[in-house]
Amino acid sequence: MTTTSIFRTVMGADFERLHPQLQRRFSVGLASGEACTGRGVMDRIWHGRAFVKPFLALGTTRNILVPRAGRGVPFVIENVPYSDGYGRETVTFVRTFDLPGRARRFDAQMVLSPKRDRILDYLGTHQHLASDLHFRAEPDGSLLIRSGEHRFREGVVDVRVPELVGATAEVRESYDDSAGRFRIQVRVVNRYFGPLFGYEGSFEATYTDIRTCGVRPGLRPVREESRA
Repeated sequence: MTTTSIFRTVMGADFERLHPQLQRRFSVGLASGEACTGRGVMDRIWHGRAFVKPFLALGTTRNILVPRAGRGVPFVIENVPYSDGYGRETVTFVRTFDLPGRARRFDAQMVLSPKRDRILDYLGTHQHLASDLHFRAEPDGSLLIRSGEHRFREGVVDVRVPELVGATAEVRESYDDSAGRFRIQVRVVNRYFGPLFGYEGSFEATYTDIRTCGVRPGLRPVREESRA
């Protein structure tokens, strides 16, 4: 177990350049004993051109991406730390969008890489997709997260996802002092086909003691991937 959060570990001194509220939010972990729940509204959830919708719909079978667009969508993000079946500290990034007719989830679990130089982002209920994430503090104190290489893992299969069907995710998170809210903007873009999916909105955060609240049922993935 790390003596600090996995996010502070990978960012090093750059972590201190984040807005204090972002430092608090990304200090959640086993060392702090805290989980963070954000509740707010996505002002906009958008999709790219029509041909991407079948791929988004396929992803929802494993809680990856969101197949519907919308405005003013209530939103919850749950960041809960726990030790996975392989003894690795993990922090959930489970996002629930309360869309009309049916809520949709976008699940991810973040783990520190063996070299402690990046975060591994396991996507979906079965962790079949894994991405490298790189964190950077911006001059205004906001946080920029960019995805790197994507891999597909199932059984003996462990292959890099080709750029033709893969995508790059960019997340920008900041804190609005005047509103007392976090603001987030997410864009997922394919090198050849352009923007695929994204959302933007704001939320307020609350913190709980994981020693008393634990990890609620249904938050952990169905299957865990051992390869890092």
